Amino acid sequence: MISNEGARLGAEAARCLAQTGLYEFESGLSEGEFARIEREYGFQFADDHRAFLAVGLPVNVPPEEGQTWSKPWPDWRGGDPDELRDQLGWPVEGVLLSVEHNGFWHEGWGERPADGAAALTTARHHLAKAPTLVPVYAHRYLPAGRGSYGHPVLSMWQTDAIYYGLDLADYMHQEFDEARGGVDENWNPKATIPFWRDLL
Repeated sequence: MISNEGARLGAEAARCLAQTGLYEFESGLSEGEFARIEREYGFQFADDHRAFLAVGLPVNVPPEEGQTWSKPWPDWRGGDPDELRDQLGWPVEGVLLSVEHNGFWHEGWGERPADGAAALTTARHHLAKAPTLVPVYAHRYLPAGRGSYGHPVLSMWQTDAIYYGLDLADYMHQEFDEARGGVDENWNPKATIPFWRDLL
């Protein structure tokens, strides 16, 4: 059972996206499909993300020239498992890339090993403890976690993390609703998840 507020936010997010007319939707994921996905990929959807996907699965359209993601909406029902794992692993792999090539090191990891391979091993060990981020669309993510909802949507590109929405419903406006206009001056998201919030 998911929380009422999580269900409301997820349904509102689906309604916001549907109103843009940009995407068609397949039927939403069933309880059995959620159970299979969560078992197979080792995480639990946040309540609002789960409710959004229960309303309907956005259908990918052919990519534009130069687009990074050929299928930005994760196809949880019938997608290629390796592609889904790659998309799930994107945030961690991006941080590891920054550790290896850009000298990134999180202060909470202690002193950086002088050896590059040892630094990567240490970083990988610490990142395994960080909360799982689940793709919403391309490199936009919500934290995993049954019983949680209302987290800001984060855009993750290596260690360049930025807010893309106060929550899932606001994200749909920010990303897809051109008629909405600019960001409200009172827009002030606050990330709550350990480690990832430190990159913002």
